[in-house]
Amino acid sequence: MSTPPPSKRPWSWRSQAFRGLVYQILAILGLVLAVAYLMSNTFANMRARGIQSGFDFFLQPAGFGIGESLIEFDSSQNYLVAYLVGLSNTLRVAVVGLVLATVLGTLVAIGRLTNNTLVRTLCGSFVEITRNIPLLLQLFMWYFAMTELLPAIEAPLRPMAGVFFSKNGLQYPLPVWEPGHWGTLLGLCLGVLAWKAWSVRVHRQFEATGIAKPSFLPGLGWFLVCGVAGWLAGGAPSELDVPEITEISVVGGGSVTPEYLTLLIGLTVYTSGYIAEVVRAGIQSVSFGQHEAAVALGLKRSQALRLIQLPQAMRVIIPPLTSQYLNLIKNSSLAVAVGYPDLVSISSTALNQTGRAIECIALVMLIYLSLSLLTSAAMNVYNRRVRIKDR
Repeated sequence: MSTPPPSKRPWSWRSQAFRGLVYQILAILGLVLAVAYLMSNTFANMRARGIQSGFDFFLQPAGFGIGESLIEFDSSQNYLVAYLVGLSNTLRVAVVGLVLATVLGTLVAIGRLTNNTLVRTLCGSFVEITRNIPLLLQLFMWYFAMTELLPAIEAPLRPMAGVFFSKNGLQYPLPVWEPGHWGTLLGLCLGVLAWKAWSVRVHRQFEATGIAKPSFLPGLGWFLVCGVAGWLAGGAPSELDVPEITEISVVGGGSVTPEYLTLLIGLTVYTSGYIAEVVRAGIQSVSFGQHEAAVALGLKRSQALRLIQLPQAMRVIIPPLTSQYLNLIKNSSLAVAVGYPDLVSISSTALNQTGRAIECIALVMLIYLSLSLLTSAAMNVYNRRVRIKDR
């Protein structure tokens, strides 16, 4: 009877796992020592030249204004608040851009797969043009259109009542906040729950019987009905802050500047071209037999795409889609080229005024790294939820 081979001790140098762990620890220690040496050498040279360092400048008055912000800011506030304003402006563009680019890219991808020659050609041309012109040039083009081709503020475009579109940007009515709006918000929250419940019911019925009922329009109807019911229960507040034209400007209401619109449109159009190719490739990765099976079941083209092809394509779509989301967030740093006060623009102003180059650049790098990691983590969570589970 043969004896089994002696088991390797986990802490033995003959163990491959142990050797790998030791090598990784040594590599990390070497990296830490190298970074510590570079930082020590840098700070020593800065002290020798009388250059100040540290993050204490964050609590000093900024001394400059910010033309556009969601947070009230004046020059007497400190640099930390200025950075928060810059971060909010970056998120304001990035979040809206992600949603719009995803919707536009998905529609273009579906258009490229249609049998209509005109739609397929137009969508293909859109993809080729947006992907092959540098983003910076596209931003300049949109900025020129916003500031040169649009009419002056004295004679703005009026697409609808109370809305003005001119070289000064877009002005629109805003509802005046009243306590009754809490009822509207509560109704909208209930509408979201009702929409979700209806979608789950339709999905379960489809799995049980194979009969596909519409879910989007009825769910949207529940959402609107609940919102209107909450609005009525809150006393139907209807006061609006409507913008008005004066001799030199438009006052009142809400507004967005040409710089914001330029950056938002440029990022949306540019990124949607890449997202369209990602979605198209994902849909085409699903075998054609799935489409034939959907036709055999009597499903419409839209139902087959929504219920069969897209769920299977998500495992192919989400990883490269995450990369495009990260690209959009990082490309928002080009806002400085069109004068939009984003995080990079405000950090550049702080750097010029304080001379703390390392601190300002390091903080911007840390913020963008955090945003990218959070985006990747959220997409990974979503990927785990929608992936097809093998049985």
